[in-house]
Amino acid sequence: MRHSTTRRNVLRGTVATAALAATGAAATGAHADPRGGAGPNIGILLYDGYSLLDPTGPAEVLSRLPDATVTMIAERRGAVLTDTADVAVVAERSIDEVDRLDVLLVPGAGNRGTVEAMNNEALLRWIRRIHCHSRWTTSVCTGSIILAAAGLLGGRRATTYWASAEYLQSTFDVTYLPQRYVRSGKIITAAGVSAGVDMALYLASLIADDDTAKAIQLAVEYDPQPPFDAGNAAVASPQLKERALELLAASQV
Repeated sequence: MRHSTTRRNVLRGTVATAALAATGAAATGAHADPRGGAGPNIGILLYDGYSLLDPTGPAEVLSRLPDATVTMIAERRGAVLTDTADVAVVAERSIDEVDRLDVLLVPGAGNRGTVEAMNNEALLRWIRRIHCHSRWTTSVCTGSIILAAAGLLGGRRATTYWASAEYLQSTFDVTYLPQRYVRSGKIITAAGVSAGVDMALYLASLIADDDTAKAIQLAVEYDPQPPFDAGNAAVASPQLKERALELLAASQV
């Protein structure tokens, strides 16, 4: 059964092409740590059309955990384009090379990327396999829809991108909560895009402790003071929501 979703990406890509260089290419094995650290092994799934900040925001936070390893993973090694096709991030490992992770993070995407991922049986099987042994399974934005398509959110509470909340709740046995992040057992879901940073700091506190998470927050100077009070869909006007989705749709490929 194929699914559809109404989610729209919340990033406008800049007209630039970038790639994050893979490090420790000599490391091998499903649980190998390129830096030889003893900390948590964190894997972030990439797939065509993901939203750029969904994986990279949490990666910035989680990579600061003591001895942590953060690895970008995709169906195949190499550059994976975002939904705007202006930026790519390098996947250092393929899903065939990874069968155990302490932490799995599934990012969200634009409409096309989300639909393709949630109907990609190879990705869904891998997510389920990793989840069986993970300490934490997490998502950002519509990544929760992909977790739901993999059968991991049945009967749970979760959050997602605001425009996809009704879809998540009506299509799957999920109770949607309009929060920045929601924990249900070992699964933690984050709301849209920027909420992944909040979720990652919360996860850092669970993996390490509150003081470490606070120190990471200061280290990356995460002290948001946006010029507008316009980021909460619960209080946004219908006109603003419509304009937001128009801009996102126009930026996607």
